[in-house]
Amino acid sequence: MKLDKTVKDPEQLNALALAYMGDAVLETYVRYRLISQGKVRPNRLHKTATQYVSAKAQAKVLRNFMDENVLTAEELSVAMRGRNAKSGTIPKNTDPATYSLSTALEALLGYLYLTEKNNRLDELIGQAFAIIEGKEGDNE
Repeated sequence: MKLDKTVKDPEQLNALALAYMGDAVLETYVRYRLISQGKVRPNRLHKTATQYVSAKAQAKVLRNFMDENVLTAEELSVAMRGRNAKSGTIPKNTDPATYSLSTALEALLGYLYLTEKNNRLDELIGQAFAIIEGKEGDNE
Protein backbone atom coordinates (compact mmCIF):
# COMPACT_ATOMS: atom_id res chain seq x y z
CA MET A 1 0.00 0.00 0.00
CA LYS A 2 1.40 3.37 -1.01
CA LEU A 3 0.95 6.23 1.41
CA ASP A 4 -0.34 9.44 -0.18
CA LYS A 5 1.60 12.24 1.51
CA THR A 6 -0.08 15.16 -0.20
CA VAL A 7 -2.29 17.50 1.77
CA LYS A 8 -4.63 19.72 -0.21
CA ASP A 9 -3.93 23.42 0.39
CA PRO A 10 -1.65 23.21 3.44
CA GLU A 11 -1.57 27.03 3.36
CA GLN A 12 -5.26 27.01 4.29
CA LEU A 13 -4.99 24.58 7.19
CA ASN A 14 -6.02 25.63 10.66
CA ALA A 15 -2.99 26.82 12.67
CA LEU A 16 -3.60 24.17 15.33
CA ALA A 17 -3.58 21.45 12.66
CA LEU A 18 -0.23 22.81 11.46
CA ALA A 19 1.04 22.79 15.06
CA TYR A 20 -0.15 19.20 15.51
CA MET A 21 1.92 18.19 12.48
CA GLY A 22 4.88 20.34 13.55
CA ASP A 23 4.95 18.74 16.99
CA ALA A 24 5.37 15.31 15.38
CA VAL A 25 7.98 16.60 12.92
CA LEU A 26 10.09 18.14 15.68
CA GLU A 27 9.78 15.02 17.82
CA THR A 28 11.04 12.91 14.90
CA TYR A 29 14.04 15.18 14.30
CA VAL A 30 14.88 15.16 18.01
CA ARG A 31 14.63 11.37 18.29
CA TYR A 32 16.82 10.91 15.22
CA ARG A 33 19.41 13.36 16.61
CA LEU A 34 19.60 11.62 19.98
CA ILE A 35 19.84 8.12 18.55
CA SER A 36 22.45 9.20 15.99
CA GLN A 37 24.52 10.56 18.90
CA GLY A 38 24.49 7.11 20.46
CA LYS A 39 21.98 7.88 23.18
CA VAL A 40 19.90 4.73 23.28
CA ARG A 41 18.75 4.14 26.85
CA PRO A 42 14.98 4.75 26.82
CA ASN A 43 14.76 6.67 30.09
CA ARG A 44 17.68 8.91 29.12
CA LEU A 45 16.26 9.39 25.62
CA HIS A 46 12.98 10.65 26.97
CA LYS A 47 14.61 12.92 29.54
CA THR A 48 17.01 14.42 27.00
CA ALA A 49 14.28 14.82 24.36
CA THR A 50 12.20 16.94 26.70
CA GLN A 51 14.98 19.56 26.68
CA TYR A 52 14.24 20.05 22.96
CA VAL A 53 10.47 19.70 22.82
CA SER A 54 9.39 21.57 25.94
CA ALA A 55 7.24 24.66 25.49
CA LYS A 56 9.96 26.72 27.15
CA ALA A 57 12.65 25.53 24.70
CA GLN A 58 10.39 26.02 21.69
CA ALA A 59 9.42 29.53 22.82
CA LYS A 60 13.11 30.39 23.26
CA VAL A 61 13.81 29.23 19.70
CA LEU A 62 10.98 31.26 18.20
CA ARG A 63 11.98 34.37 20.17
CA ASN A 64 15.52 33.97 18.86
CA PHE A 65 14.29 33.53 15.28
CA MET A 66 12.21 36.69 15.60
CA ASP A 67 14.94 38.74 17.33
CA GLU A 68 17.50 37.73 14.70
CA ASN A 69 15.09 38.18 11.73
CA VAL A 70 15.66 34.58 10.65
CA LEU A 71 12.14 34.05 9.29
CA THR A 72 10.77 35.16 5.95
CA ALA A 73 7.59 37.25 5.92
CA GLU A 74 5.62 34.14 4.92
CA GLU A 75 7.12 32.08 7.74
CA LEU A 76 6.51 34.83 10.28
CA SER A 77 2.89 35.07 9.13
CA VAL A 78 2.39 31.32 9.66
CA ALA A 79 4.06 31.50 13.08
CA MET A 80 1.82 34.39 14.12
CA ARG A 81 -1.24 32.42 13.05
CA GLY A 82 -0.01 29.64 15.35
CA ARG A 83 0.69 32.06 18.18
CA ASN A 84 -2.78 33.55 17.98
CA ALA A 85 -4.61 30.21 17.73
CA LYS A 86 -6.77 29.37 20.71
CA SER A 87 -6.17 25.78 21.77
CA GLY A 88 -8.55 25.79 24.70
CA THR A 89 -6.10 24.06 27.03
CA ILE A 90 -2.70 25.08 28.37
CA PRO A 91 -0.49 22.53 30.13
CA LYS A 92 -0.01 23.09 33.86
CA ASN A 93 3.76 23.32 33.58
CA THR A 94 3.82 26.45 31.37
CA ASP A 95 2.28 29.89 31.09
CA PRO A 96 -0.02 31.07 28.27
CA ALA A 97 2.59 33.31 26.57
CA THR A 98 5.21 30.55 26.45
CA TYR A 99 2.65 28.03 25.25
CA SER A 100 1.46 30.27 22.42
CA LEU A 101 5.03 30.84 21.23
CA SER A 102 5.72 27.10 21.27
CA THR A 103 2.51 26.52 19.31
CA ALA A 104 3.70 29.17 16.83
CA LEU A 105 6.98 27.33 16.26
CA GLU A 106 5.18 24.01 15.85
CA ALA A 107 2.77 25.57 13.34
CA LEU A 108 5.72 26.89 11.34
CA LEU A 109 7.45 23.50 11.32
CA GLY A 110 4.22 21.77 10.33
CA TYR A 111 3.69 24.26 7.51
CA LEU A 112 7.23 23.77 6.16
CA TYR A 113 6.81 20.01 6.29
CA LEU A 114 3.42 19.97 4.58
CA THR A 115 4.53 22.41 1.87
CA GLU A 116 7.59 20.18 1.32
CA LYS A 117 10.09 22.95 2.04
CA ASN A 118 12.45 20.34 3.43
CA ASN A 119 15.71 22.26 3.02
CA ARG A 120 14.31 25.20 4.96
CA LEU A 121 12.86 22.84 7.58
CA ASP A 122 16.28 21.21 8.02
CA GLU A 123 17.94 24.63 8.27
CA LEU A 124 15.56 25.96 10.92
CA ILE A 125 15.64 22.79 12.99
CA GLY A 126 19.44 22.82 12.86
CA GLN A 127 19.39 26.40 14.13
CA ALA A 128 16.84 25.43 16.79
CA PHE A 129 19.14 22.66 18.04
CA ALA A 130 22.04 25.12 18.22
CA ILE A 131 19.91 27.58 20.22
CA ILE A 132 18.69 24.90 22.63
CA GLU A 133 22.19 23.49 23.06
CA GLY A 134 23.63 26.97 23.60
CA LYS A 135 25.67 26.95 20.39
CA GLU A 136 23.97 29.81 18.52
CA GLY A 137 27.23 30.95 16.92
CA ASP A 138 28.04 27.50 15.56
CA ASN A 139 27.03 26.31 12.12
CA GLU A 140 25.97 22.71 12.31
